[in-house]
Amino acid sequence: MTSGLSPYGTWLSPITAEAITKGSNSIIDVLVDPVTSNVYHLENRPSEAGRSVLVETQTDKDVVGRDWNVRSAVHEYGGAPAAIYDGIVYFSNFSDGRTYKLQGDGDPEPVTPADKPYRYAAYEVLPTHPHLLVTILEDHTDDTHATVVNTLCVINTNTKTVHSLVSGTDFYACPTFSPNGKRLAWMQWTHPDMPWEGAEIHVRDVSVAADESTIEVKNDKHVAGKKEEVSASYPIWANDTTLLFTSDVSRYINPWKYDVIKGEASPLLPKPIEEDFGKPWKLGWAPFAVLDKEGSNVLFFALRGGRSILYLLTTDKPSEPQEFNTPYVSVDVIRTVSRDNQEVVFVGQRADRDANVVKCSRNELMSGDFKALNLSSANEDKFPSTFVSPPTPITLSVPPKGAPLHVVYHPPTNPAYKGSNIDGERPPCVVNVHGGPTALVGHGLDWKTQYFTSRGWGWLNVNYSGSSGYGRDYVERLAGNWGVADVEDCILAARTLSSAPYNLIDLKRLVIRGGSGGGYTALAAISMAKDEDLSTFAAVTSFYGISNLKNLADFTHKFESKYLKKLIGGTYEEVPGVFKARSPVHHADRIKVPLLILQGEIDRVVPKEQAEEIYESIKSRGGIVEYKLYDGEGHGWRKEENIRDALERELGFYEKIFGLTK
Repeated sequence: MTSGLSPYGTWLSPITAEAITKGSNSIIDVLVDPVTSNVYHLENRPSEAGRSVLVETQTDKDVVGRDWNVRSAVHEYGGAPAAIYDGIVYFSNFSDGRTYKLQGDGDPEPVTPADKPYRYAAYEVLPTHPHLLVTILEDHTDDTHATVVNTLCVINTNTKTVHSLVSGTDFYACPTFSPNGKRLAWMQWTHPDMPWEGAEIHVRDVSVAADESTIEVKNDKHVAGKKEEVSASYPIWANDTTLLFTSDVSRYINPWKYDVIKGEASPLLPKPIEEDFGKPWKLGWAPFAVLDKEGSNVLFFALRGGRSILYLLTTDKPSEPQEFNTPYVSVDVIRTVSRDNQEVVFVGQRADRDANVVKCSRNELMSGDFKALNLSSANEDKFPSTFVSPPTPITLSVPPKGAPLHVVYHPPTNPAYKGSNIDGERPPCVVNVHGGPTALVGHGLDWKTQYFTSRGWGWLNVNYSGSSGYGRDYVERLAGNWGVADVEDCILAARTLSSAPYNLIDLKRLVIRGGSGGGYTALAAISMAKDEDLSTFAAVTSFYGISNLKNLADFTHKFESKYLKKLIGGTYEEVPGVFKARSPVHHADRIKVPLLILQGEIDRVVPKEQAEEIYESIKSRGGIVEYKLYDGEGHGWRKEENIRDALERELGFYEKIFGLTK
């Protein structure tokens, strides 16, 4: 292609919404059979109505047919919907919530009761009695956020019965048996904590009933974690007496171990490292994998400046970690494949390539020889890497104390163009606000970003105060300040990059977008910002964004039902004035810029009433607002046609506002 000049935002691009959504399966987890060492992965398939599919990675063969959706709805967000043990597959089927067992080429058979409003996730097989599974049971018999009950239970897959095991707290996760099956560890937390705020890890001794119908656990030991102060997460056994986990007691998520015999927890590092060894939370997720039989060597991933790095640590005594150079800027989950061969597998993503399932041994880690097990996505064949806009991490300074603000900028990139034919023109820019709000946008390839940058747009990801990956202090900057600090950070980032010394983007052509919590920030930026900042953004797109905090507290799901207490600084009963002051719907009269609202019809995290209330308020005042409701979609788009429509609708909305032509 020849290089040319054309106004920013008008460049012609082959990266169309149809091209990047058609057959655009995404890897959402990787799993390993601990007996056979076979590797599997979970794919989300938009072309198949957004269902999740379990795939045998080496053969690329679907494990279940098209009638099955391997997905859990525990905590509404789901996760950890399957496990494989000695060739037998156990999985949650999304449509009915039941757990199924699949052996060989037969049909899946249910092993939990029918007609029960139960949800299951995080399956753990008892190695000495593999017909017994421990799992999370979420009981929706009384389906309100105040009455849903979470427990750990035992599923007897022979008798197809369910027995209660551990109960009494609000949430449970990550059950894991020691290799000899004599101990069970798990993590738990209570309201008002989120798991990254005050999760605890516990261990108990395991005994099997005489008739082998179930198990009991006793002699509870609190391993680590403290309510509202320290979060301990992701327990995994190194061996029969050593439990590994992460703790943020140092204000950064760092690796720890617990000696069952001594009853003592200790750090794996001689001194804390100011990096997060893992993300704050994802059900079924694993930030490390044990490499050898003895449990002496562990591969961890950590985050440095928003980029993933890999470390080798030893468990025998505190020692400095060994860092490996890898091409993967994002590592999402790590699993042990074989302790005999010291092999692991992980989901790795480069800045210019889609995520892959990557397998490597310890020797291959040393040499940098990484093997992608699954085929590259079709998009990599369609679009050469010359179209990919590279991530540029930038750390800004927040006045008055100069606190850091982390952003990632993607410049306009298209091999057919070298710039604009308008003298001095800077590109329009999309300011992207991640959800959560305790989440992170990293450096991995996202085709939505390239959809814009290949057309001559800049793209700015803002990891605002409250984002994860930069330590607990950075997360807690949002405590009591949601709707204030995040908004100020987004405005500061956009204004700073549009002025000297950066001069990267056009101050008059800034748009802001966000989904869920990010949608809330986007709405707040045009309704609740300071008077002098209210016109920073020329247009806004809210994807299932929050507009009314009181309604969110009243009608959201159990997992996040107390989230606002810390983000806002109290409950509605305690600070009703703050709830009203921080709700964009109550400031709709200040919204003067065009707004696009995209919403899922069956969203239980942020119900459609949130979108419709602010839409009607703006429309009744004569404001410019568009609203699209996607039938059958929940909290995010899973269907190919809706992902495509949302992309095209958003770009078209901005092009119309700025008078851009294709």
